[in-house]
Amino acid sequence: MIGEATNVTTGEVRLSYAHVFKPYAAVPGQEEKYSVTILVPKSDTATKARIDAAIEAAKQKGIANKWNGQCPPLVPTPVYDGDGTRPSDGMPFGAECKGHWVFTASAKADYPPEVVDANRNPIINQSEIYSGVYAYVNVEFFPYLFGGAKKGIGCGLGPIMKSRDGEPLGGSAPTAAQAFGVPQQAAPGYAQNMGSPQQAVPGYGQPAQGVNPITGLPF
Repeated sequence: MIGEATNVTTGEVRLSYAHVFKPYAAVPGQEEKYSVTILVPKSDTATKARIDAAIEAAKQKGIANKWNGQCPPLVPTPVYDGDGTRPSDGMPFGAECKGHWVFTASAKADYPPEVVDANRNPIINQSEIYSGVYAYVNVEFFPYLFGGAKKGIGCGLGPIMKSRDGEPLGGSAPTAAQAFGVPQQAAPGYAQNMGSPQQAVPGYGQPAQGVNPITGLPF
């Protein structure tokens, strides 16, 4: 809740793998959620300090309400060092994560996040939010107890305010001319028979499903 110690509105961050207009499940049958991966520049020490304080406040809530009065010696948290390695497989984070703190926030399908522009007007055109865009995000850190034994800190997704456009992460699919060159004279029926590169390769340029390529964790 806004105003609580566990709630944080970030400084300007970069977004990746944003599913903020429609809930998404990486694995069929999994619960669909709204989610976004948030990249906080390490130069923004004020935001990182607020995040650290919110996580500590969430731990205190866990001790009081979920963890039977005790804090585990090691509490998993959702924030990772983008200059380090992914917790899932020990591989380095992607290049876009260098110099950033990285975490994913999510919300249940019943609680869609409000997405607005810098003038606080609702964003209707969903293409306005993409991997690489800059924004301010409100998040809520909370304690969880899963299966009666697994304890940790999660991160809930709140309102998002786009601040400016950025270079799309991951690039985009090339044109046919870029891929194949421009022929001096196309053979008869060339355009009809070749189709577009996106038709020839279904899913071209799309991330693999099932795992967040940034963190290596399911989302």
